[in-house]
Amino acid sequence: MELIEYMKLHLISLEQDSEKIQSQMNEFVEDFESDEYKELEIQDISNNGQIIATRHLLSVATDIMNIQGKE
Repeated sequence: MELIEYMKLHLISLEQDSEKIQSQMNEFVEDFESDEYKELEIQDISNNGQIIATRHLLSVATDIMNIQGKE
């Protein structure tokens, strides 16, 4: 259960990071070709991948715990 709680907290942190990155990216609306925007774009892609992976692992772990709890 502690691992699941950790993953939930980690997911919240990643989602907060995503909001921060999006906010920073919005500052470069007129300069999508800037190095700063490109760096933020890379961070955004990486962060979104981490969110997807964490959600998947959290789902699998929750399913496993539910199956074990019913046995």
